[in-house]
Amino acid sequence: MTIRPLGDKVVVKPSESDEKSAGGIFLPDTAKTKPTEGIVIAVGNGRVLDSGERNTLNVKVGDLVVYSKYGGTEFKLNNETVMILDEDQIYAIK
Repeated sequence: MTIRPLGDKVVVKPSESDEKSAGGIFLPDTAKTKPTEGIVIAVGNGRVLDSGERNTLNVKVGDLVVYSKYGGTEFKLNNETVMILDEDQIYAIK
């Protein structure tokens, strides 16, 4: 199944969270930190401006991005957890 985000939305597959702490202790699921970076898997065609033109997005499919820790909406796509974010919730491209 494919997904096509609308407007200025971006779909990101989060990076895997660490299984072990810096000291080598294995972490349970409840102690893992929420990932804040991932790979862009789909982008929308841009927000429509007041002039009627479309604003082009700064990210593209395949970019490794850093995004807001509490932003976006998490959902399942092909049995994988992905995030859908507004482009302004993405802070940097790595």
